[in-house]
Amino acid sequence: MELQITATSPEHPASLLDLPWNIPLEQWPEEHLVALPRGISRHVVRFARAGGEIVAVKEVGEWAAVREYGLLRDLDRLAVPAVDALAVVTGRIDEHGEPLEPALITRHLVGSQPYRSMFQTTMRPSTIRRLLDALAVLLVRLHLAGFAWGDCSLSNTLFRRDAGAYAAYLVDAETGQIQPRLTSGQRDYDVEVARVNIAGELMDLEASGSLHPSVDPVLFGEAIAERYRDLWHELTRQSVYPLAQRHAIDQRVRRLNDLGFDVAEMQIERSPDGDTVTFVPKVVDAGHHQRQLLRLTGLDAEENQARSLLNDLETWMATQDDYAPGDPLGARPEVLAHRWVRDVFRPTVRRVPKELRGVTDTAQIYYELLEHRWLLSERAGRDVGLEATVEDYIRTVLADRPHG
Repeated sequence: MELQITATSPEHPASLLDLPWNIPLEQWPEEHLVALPRGISRHVVRFARAGGEIVAVKEVGEWAAVREYGLLRDLDRLAVPAVDALAVVTGRIDEHGEPLEPALITRHLVGSQPYRSMFQTTMRPSTIRRLLDALAVLLVRLHLAGFAWGDCSLSNTLFRRDAGAYAAYLVDAETGQIQPRLTSGQRDYDVEVARVNIAGELMDLEASGSLHPSVDPVLFGEAIAERYRDLWHELTRQSVYPLAQRHAIDQRVRRLNDLGFDVAEMQIERSPDGDTVTFVPKVVDAGHHQRQLLRLTGLDAEENQARSLLNDLETWMATQDDYAPGDPLGARPEVLAHRWVRDVFRPTVRRVPKELRGVTDTAQIYYELLEHRWLLSERAGRDVGLEATVEDYIRTVLADRPHG
């Protein structure tokens, strides 16, 4: 039997050939291994250096290796957060001619950690909730793509902090399957498996003394099921609005904010009947929107102000003819953001007389205008626009505010 390496790109077989495939994975020499934290797995898993990158090697049966390799590649094509499949190695034999298990090779997800290594220092309950929120987001995205996981758990997930966001990545697709569309029963099964697994994993941490004493494993297991269902409902319900109902988009964002999810990405597709709105939520750290607004516009604002301004910027960008996310010929976000500051933000703020603004900074003024616009639009059942908002804001809000 000859050694065979099935890889996603031509350069991988050459770098992988240097690894000791004639030795059982748990006996590989230290010279080939990289010391990185590993999660719990039913299989032997090791990190190794292959050429200029670090790979994760998992020994598993040939049928399972080939199947998981294909599923991970499918998830990559569907743009779902998961580890990258690089190769499957078959035909392994030891020095005595005895067969060894095949291996699945994936690229190490830089900056990621398994949950157990994150709990080496007692994690605050609020941080645990944010990690579980990130896992709920991952499960929703998998289900939207038609992927039934079958074994959702903390152990089968990697977590990474990326640009202020907590992101969860699928690391074990062995039990999964992809279908054109999942039934409610398939989704409910995944959610129930997640609830039971997570409660059990938190109980293990509790027994080892690694869990904050205020965290109830059972309640936290139930919480992820609730978060999933709330997020699924908010993301999948129909959302086509007439052009005059721009405030309805703000309403969707506010509902997600009320659920505890920040909208770090917002996609708006135009159609003859209105604007079809799709939200891609991310679980973000404090200060994320502040940093994002400063990077795009140069405006320095508080976090709540920045979140509101960014939502307005995203909605405005979708109305521009050269807005084309992912299209190299479309305007860059920084260019559109500069245009928004020049054509929308500054002219709007300048319409409020300086003597009425007092010492209030411009970011706060615009934030208050957006809040006022929201209230007026809700009352009118349509978007009243910024011009009418400024007039009403000056007359009803600033007129009674002390100045000077």
